[in-house]
Amino acid sequence: MEFFCFHRDRPGSTPLRTQMAEEHWTYMDRFAETMIARGPTFTGEDTLTGSVHILSLPDAAAARAFAYEEPGYQAGASRDVTLRRWHNTLGRTMWDFSGGRPELNRYLVLGFTEPATHSPDLPRGEELIACGPLLSDDGATTLGAAVLLQTTDAQSARAVLSPDHFLGVEVHQWEFGGRPA
Repeated sequence: MEFFCFHRDRPGSTPLRTQMAEEHWTYMDRFAETMIARGPTFTGEDTLTGSVHILSLPDAAAARAFAYEEPGYQAGASRDVTLRRWHNTLGRTMWDFSGGRPELNRYLVLGFTEPATHSPDLPRGEELIACGPLLSDDGATTLGAAVLLQTTDAQSARAVLSPDHFLGVEVHQWEFGGRPA
């Protein structure tokens, strides 16, 4: 099963996250083979605001353990966690993405819908890095969508999810993550 996990940082937690970087990397190393996408979110001023992890895990209990046992979360760096089943509509990982263009920015776009039994219209295109619906724990109900993409600006990123189908849309600057080489 695939899961989307977004730890949103508590304001002012960047020093704590920096202090705990090695603990975070060591924890994430245990899940490296299951990762579909990962990376930090931040503001235009390069202030960290959270981190995204999309990965395959055996079940919802394993996903909750992954999210809530993360060392930064345990230490209080996160203000909350969005954890949802997810479906990888592109069928690839971020490392398989071949469209990297240095002049473009990368974004996480979250769209939230009324609970439904059908998937919302999801974007298509070569700028997509990862894309899929946010689902209930049993996978039967669609609750929104999560998209990682590259584009020129936040307004263009927001436009990939139609306001006709989504009650709310969030856009976060994002970059590829992983243990620094």
